[in-house]
Amino acid sequence: MQLNSHGDRKYITGRRLSDVAEWSGLRLELWRHEAGGLADLGLECTEIGILLSGQLSVRRTGDGQTQEAFARPGTSWICPSGTYESDIRLSAPMDECLHIFLPPTLLERAALEAYEIDPGKARLGYAGGLNDTLLVQIGTAFRSLLERGPAPTDRLLVDGMRTTLAAHLVSQYSADHWRAPDMQAARTLDPVRLKRVVDLIEHKLDAELSLEELAAQACLSPFHFTRLFRRATGLTPHRYVMERRIQVAQERLALGRLALVEIALETGFGSQANFNRVFRKATGMSPGQYRKLHCVALCAT
Repeated sequence: MQLNSHGDRKYITGRRLSDVAEWSGLRLELWRHEAGGLADLGLECTEIGILLSGQLSVRRTGDGQTQEAFARPGTSWICPSGTYESDIRLSAPMDECLHIFLPPTLLERAALEAYEIDPGKARLGYAGGLNDTLLVQIGTAFRSLLERGPAPTDRLLVDGMRTTLAAHLVSQYSADHWRAPDMQAARTLDPVRLKRVVDLIEHKLDAELSLEELAAQACLSPFHFTRLFRRATGLTPHRYVMERRIQVAQERLALGRLALVEIALETGFGSQANFNRVFRKATGMSPGQYRKLHCVALCAT
């Protein structure tokens, strides 16, 4: 079944980062999206978006339901077929985003076979700003397929992954079960205050940051800030800062221009010894090993 995907019509400010991969009932597209607005349109197939690189606030409206969320690598969105999407706004670029397109019939078949659900009740909810580990794992596996290119043995693998994805969507995000969180009942950091905090972190990655300083940017006590920041991002402030430091260090290691001690100081680790220890714990390899591996890959491209 060939899908009539809407990527080219919806993502008017973006560009594809790789060739499209398509199998029966499944299409994969990898995009970079610039900041700004996207096209309003009705969706002819179901789309799953998974952010792989970048951080920003995303606002969107589907069938009159408006959502706004802070997105970081791993954040996902579900756009069910038949939804009319409008007012989609990106506060900053999405450096890399994987889009998975599925036909409604795939979801109906999975619902019937695996869960004995009436296809009429298997419609997905308009769910966004998700931190779903299984969706990220499936998306990462699909991203690997795009990176290496198609192989004759992929069909069975893709069929299994597609069925797992469809069953997970139906069981976790059907319109009957999933509801957008009530922001009054479950307070979170609004995008404006969250952006102030994130901007401060980015500006001071090379310096010592305190919880009190971050909380002050959000006009909250450290206790309430920690709780609301974790609800908004899925991470504690300390974990978020450490992940950003590791990500920036990885980018600079891959470029191969700076000494390890310079990267350690510019990313807030304080010393090369501390940098080595934290980096190895986070990635499973030393900074030198990471540089050697990724510098070779970068030069090869």
